[in-house]
Amino acid sequence: MKKAILFDFRVDKENKQIKVKRSFEGPLPLIWQAWTDAEILDQWWAPHPWKAKTINMDFREGGQWFYTMVSPEGVDTHWCLVNFRTIVDRKSFTSDDSFCNQKGEIIREFPSSQWKTVFTDSENETVVDVTLSFEKLEDLEKIVQMGFKEGFTLGMEQLDEWLHQQNK
Repeated sequence: MKKAILFDFRVDKENKQIKVKRSFEGPLPLIWQAWTDAEILDQWWAPHPWKAKTINMDFREGGQWFYTMVSPEGVDTHWCLVNFRTIVDRKSFTSDDSFCNQKGEIIREFPSSQWKTVFTDSENETVVDVTLSFEKLEDLEKIVQMGFKEGFTLGMEQLDEWLHQQNK
């Protein structure tokens, strides 16, 4: 019998946070790699039919991931910059996430957030616990209005598909 997928998505306005807890069928090393390897991220990070395209990635403390979202028409539309702050191998990482232009310059009109991503090994599955923190409630509300929950959910489902392909 297939185990049910854990998916808990909560908006905590009081603390200006979005909290997502999601389980994936697969060993922790593989799930960690899927979240930290640019080639794999490009296969699942964007909500279908969009694609993520990494410009460059240096997954280390002080490193960056610079990527764009590519529309179904093949147009680079949303540029993002992730600055990695802390990394505990196969356990967690923290980062600052911002919208930017194609030169990597942060666009202050769009909300930035701080991410804490924690990985837990749990009997043939891995639980990923993500907390996004915002400086202002308005920033959290704007991200929600922009469709973060829907887009992130689609991305998680694409990661499920990628993992299924690895198990074939």
